[in-house]
Amino acid sequence: MTAYFIQAFIYLLAAVIAVPLAKRLGLGSVLGYLVAGVVIGPVTGLVGQEASTIQHFAEFGVVMMLFLVGMELDPKALWAMRVRLVGLGGLQVTLTAAAGMAVAWWLGLQWQTALTVGLIFALSSTAIVLQTLNEKGLSKTEGGRSTFSVLLFQDIAVIPMLALIPLLALPELMGESDSVTSHDTGLSLVASLPGWAHALVVVAAVAAVIVGGYYLSRPMFRYVVRSGLREVFTATALMLVIGIAALMSLVNLSPALGAFLAGVVLANSEFRHELEANIEPFKGLLLGLFFITVGAGINFEVLVAEWGTIVSLGAAVIVVKALILLVLALIFGIHGSNGWLFTLGLAQAGEFGFVLLTYSVQNHVIATDTSQILSLVVALSMFLTPLLFIVYDRIVLPRYRRSKNNDREADTIDEQAPVIVAGVGRFGQIVCRLLRANNIPIVVLDHEIEQIENVRQINIKSFFGDASRSDLLETAGIGQARLLVVAIDDRDRAVKLVAHVKKFFPGVWVLARAFDRGHGYQLREAGADDVVSETYHSALELGGHALTAMGVHPMRAKQMTWAFVENEEAHEDQLFDAWKEIEEGISFSPRYGELFMKLEEALSSAMQRDWDEPKRADVPVWTPPGEH
Repeated sequence: MTAYFIQAFIYLLAAVIAVPLAKRLGLGSVLGYLVAGVVIGPVTGLVGQEASTIQHFAEFGVVMMLFLVGMELDPKALWAMRVRLVGLGGLQVTLTAAAGMAVAWWLGLQWQTALTVGLIFALSSTAIVLQTLNEKGLSKTEGGRSTFSVLLFQDIAVIPMLALIPLLALPELMGESDSVTSHDTGLSLVASLPGWAHALVVVAAVAAVIVGGYYLSRPMFRYVVRSGLREVFTATALMLVIGIAALMSLVNLSPALGAFLAGVVLANSEFRHELEANIEPFKGLLLGLFFITVGAGINFEVLVAEWGTIVSLGAAVIVVKALILLVLALIFGIHGSNGWLFTLGLAQAGEFGFVLLTYSVQNHVIATDTSQILSLVVALSMFLTPLLFIVYDRIVLPRYRRSKNNDREADTIDEQAPVIVAGVGRFGQIVCRLLRANNIPIVVLDHEIEQIENVRQINIKSFFGDASRSDLLETAGIGQARLLVVAIDDRDRAVKLVAHVKKFFPGVWVLARAFDRGHGYQLREAGADDVVSETYHSALELGGHALTAMGVHPMRAKQMTWAFVENEEAHEDQLFDAWKEIEEGISFSPRYGELFMKLEEALSSAMQRDWDEPKRADVPVWTPPGEH
């Protein structure tokens, strides 16, 4: 028992140290887990042979992940993605398997083994890719949705692959892998059944998941909820996912696919959000453990002996898959950065590759020594996947954004006005509409083509161009303007723009949008005459509604929000001076902390003072909540 505690402590310690560090460096959590596995496995030898056993257990994180993904979709959404699910996914698997088979056959493998190798490398890593897409907020993009469609088709394709591999057995490998197959005592409901009976059992299992999920899950969850015990609901959620995975395994189907199907069935359930909240922590922990075991399972002896072959094959896998994916992206109209996300996101082998490799060795299709090299190639490609996403984030995406805007020359500005608005996103548009409604002439500048096109649709004349360029500002009439509104969605450019205008055109009144208090101080230091936080007034408004909802009279709630503003303004200069001490190199200014606490005390006192009761003639009749 002590050994298990020590091993668990080592795995958790590695994750706790490596993952936050990787996130801080902008490398993503997946790469942090992989590096942690390499350090505690091949490098230091703190963990050993148990890594492969733990990996089988940790693969259940993939099952949970697909269950949660399924709950994000309803059957209508699944039907809507049928073209990309079958067309894009089917072509990717077919073309990649054919390319992999051709390369393996060219390297001297028999066609049966070559075909199996092609099938293995046609799959991508559902665990790494979906985890990374969710972390980066890319799952809802066109590239993210296309990537998910292909991953889902790949999980479905594993089923016929498992059925095909035993038919490719090589007689000369029978003796070599007998020792492996003799230990295969897995349970199966379809092992000795004829083909037609096998098919009936599979259909019955899928029907049981759909019908049970739709008709039986709700009464079961209602029964559990009435107990009032949260831990029982958690146990029920785990029981549901584990039971579905077990049923799918018994009929030789993918547990992940079954869990996904169950998630889709429960997508419209009233218990959906509670299920997600209970399963999410287990999913995250098991997925992290899975990534650690991938890193820990790297065999350095084989890697050192065959490093040239492994690195070459790993690079070949990524390059060949990327080329095929890039062509498919063009065919299916996945353009620009979405096409690169689709290409780089799927250009690796996946965790199901380990499953197919083991299954192929057991069924005498791939030799043991060949499978060791191929497993390292799979692991290497998975290990490089986070780096491919970093390439997308730091090289592809910025260049695409720049080229998209640089391909178009700045518009010729043929108007000047007393008000110039720099930036017409969600913040700047409201300013423009208010000014236009009062017949105040404005000149609008923005360097995002989409934003310009949006405001032109509501008849606000605007020009494409970077407002931080001095020549465009002068053409727009900054020398004669009375007011500049800075609402661009870039902290640094906003500060530089304010500093430039106040230096060369000090007579222009500058109003600036700030992201937060610190950014507001930077804009004020740059010379902005008036700074407004983008969330300040909306938060005040919502706070007033919160007071009203708790029984405070609307007029008194309004008076309290006014007092809040007055209190902030009374201490603004002192807080600004204290902030400048921090910016000048003092890592922590005790004065700033003291002033902030003083602000809170003054605010509390202001809230407690007596208020004049509003006269009924001055305010509408109002009844407190709960007294209607």
